[in-house]
Parts: sequence; C-alpha cells; structure tokens
Amino acid sequence: MRLHRNLVYTTIDSLNAIFNEGEYADKMVARALKKDKRWGSSDRKFVAETIYEIVRWKRLYAEIAEVKEPFDRDNLWRIFSVWAVLRGYPIPDWRQLEGTPERKIKGRFDELSKTRTLKESIPDWMDEIGVQELGEEVWSKEIAAQNQPAKVILRVNTLKTTKEKLRAILMDLDIPTDTLADQPDALVLQERANVFMTDAFKQGYFEVQDANSQLVAAFLDVKPGMRVVDTCAGAGGKTLHIAALMENKGQLIAMDLYESKLKQLKIRAKRDGAFNIQYRIIDTTKVIKKLHQRADRVLIDAPCSGLGVLKRNPDAKWKLRPEFIDNIRKVQAEVLESYSKIVKPGGKLVYATCSVLPSENQEQVARFLKTEIGKQFNFIKDQKILASESGFDGFYMALLERKDEEAKPKEQKEIKA
Repeated sequence: MRLHRNLVYTTIDSLNAIFNEGEYADKMVARALKKDKRWGSSDRKFVAETIYEIVRWKRLYAEIAEVKEPFDRDNLWRIFSVWAVLRGYPIPDWRQLEGTPERKIKGRFDELSKTRTLKESIPDWMDEIGVQELGEEVWSKEIAAQNQPAKVILRVNTLKTTKEKLRAILMDLDIPTDTLADQPDALVLQERANVFMTDAFKQGYFEVQDANSQLVAAFLDVKPGMRVVDTCAGAGGKTLHIAALMENKGQLIAMDLYESKLKQLKIRAKRDGAFNIQYRIIDTTKVIKKLHQRADRVLIDAPCSGLGVLKRNPDAKWKLRPEFIDNIRKVQAEVLESYSKIVKPGGKLVYATCSVLPSENQEQVARFLKTEIGKQFNFIKDQKILASESGFDGFYMALLERKDEEAKPKEQKEIKA
C-alpha cells in the first residue's frame, strides 16, 4: 500500500478547487476521474474516496495540521499528510511531505476527538442547531451516521426490466447487489462500482437513487391513469419513479424554476422510456394558477437544508450557512401554501424534504394546517427517517388529503401547456 504521485497531485488540485474556489465535490470528483484514461478501477477509487474523505473531515484534519483557511497548497499538503497518517499509508520521500510529524498527528487526533464538533468535523452553528432541534443524544448519533460514506443504491426502472433480471445482468458484470425488504425497487451495491458506464444504465434499466428517497414516490400513492404534479422536480429522480409507478399511464407534470434542470430530466426520461411526462417552467404565477384544483396527486419535494444527505454531500457542511436555513424555512412555507392549491378535492399531497430538522418538517406541516388553505386538508400520516436508524439518507414526508366539501368537483380534462 503506497501513495502514487499522479493520483495524489490530482487529489490536491481537486481539494484546492473545492475549498478555495467554491466548486462542488461531486463535480470535481467527476472531473478528476476523467483526467487519465490509463487509470484502473483502484486508481479511480483512491482519487474519489480520498477527495470525499478529506472534504468530510476538513475541520478535524485542519485542526490536527494546525492550518487555517484559506488553504494555500502547502496547507493542503499538510492536511493530506494527516489523512495519509491516519489511514496508515507510509509517508513517501516527497518534498511536500518532508517532516510529517506522524506521532504528533496521532496524538492530536486522540485529543481533539473528545470534542464533538471536531470529532464529527462540523461547524459550531450546525452542532448547535442539531442539539436544539433533535436533542443531544439523537443528534450525536445522527451526525455520526451522516459522516459514514453513502452506499450506492439503484432503483430498478420497472418500465423496462425487473429487479431479478437487473440483478442477473449486474452479476454477469461482477457487480453483486443485495435487496431491501421494504423497498421493492431498490438494489444495494455490495461494493462501489462505476455503474454509469454499464450498458444497463445506458439502456435505462436503473437510476441511482438513495433507498429512503425511493420511499417518497410510493408514499404519494399514485395509480396509473391519474393526473400527478411534481412541483419541484429538479433533475427528476422522484419524477421518474412516479412515472414508473404510473406505468406510463395518465398525465405527469414535472415543474421547476430552472429550465436547465428540466432539460436534464428530459434526457433521463428518454433513456428510461418514461413518456407520460410533461414539463412546465415556473416562470410566472399563472403556471400554478392554471393547475388549481386539477391534480389527483401533488408532490412538493421542497427545497431544504439538506441536513439529511450530508453523507453523500459532505461539502454541504462547509457551504451551508445558518442564514440559509432561516431563509429556506420561509420558502418552504410559501411553496406549501402556493402549490397545495393544485390538489383537487379528494386528492392527496406529499410534502417531503431531505432534512432531519423538525423546523423544516413536522413544524412546517403543523403551521400549514393552520393556514386558510391548510384548513382544507386532513393530515393522514408522516414518516421521519434518520440516517442513524435506517443506514441511508435522512428524509421526511407527510401525506395530506384535500377535503371533498371545500370545492366543487371539476370534469377532468387534459391540462395544456
């Protein structure tokens, strides 16, 4: 087990872009993996996992290395040396790593790991809000779970194949998978693999989607032939799942503020064979008003802090700010009041986030039910999912039903753009 210069240099360059230039870790990893076509799977794995690990543990490693932001390249090498020592790599005879104090690094790790904000490598404000909303014991378990690397989960595209057939195809490619008892379309990779390069992916047999994220579309209780609106579709992971559950029958409207995201969804939908999707850019309030009381089902996958998905987005710990969370709560309240009007009498609404904070979840729903439009809904059930309990991403989802007596029923017609 030794360090290779070209792999480490690529890692340092990527960390510089993430920490000093505001780049996103997933994009930098994708870019780094394209740098040298001669790299094998172990080389690519080293680069990807090392970048993510150092991003995840930035605060702890910087404290051990005794460096502060902004990090110059010497600082980045010192942080890298901390990672290498703690991972048991022999330190090579390179100029950048001369004088690495291995014993001191191990000693400081033991000392600093007694403090949660350093042990779990999170900002003080994030620790404070976690304790405030979840309590000391639950938050300690949750943030520890969020620091574990995310597993790769596939969602079988039932429009094109079955779970059994996909498992067999992947096994032939030496990609073994496990099933999950309560998620019928999920497969868990036993080891990380670049599934995006497989013909099975290119043919639309699966999407990569966290196991708990796959619960949201099922929670919406869609049926073939319904009119369904995904109001915050983004690039469409849940939209595509809904299309599969609808068996391509009925009308599925994917909406978003950003045209670029819907363009990504169109590409994915074509690959997946999902052809009952229509697209709406929310560029005026008229787009929403045209849909008032017209949908059988509405999904509001609301913008949120993302504090349930830190294990797959570790750089969010450093990009998030407390004022963002304050602002996003206001946005959540606004979209819930506005988009809920799309639900027709007797129809159902799911409000979902990938956050574990009650202020973004249960409290938002409780507040909504007291508003003028919220009084037209009955609370059916909700589900609070912690990473520390499930082993996957943290999520929240609430199912509401609009009362029949609040509005006159309308004849269901195709909604035109």
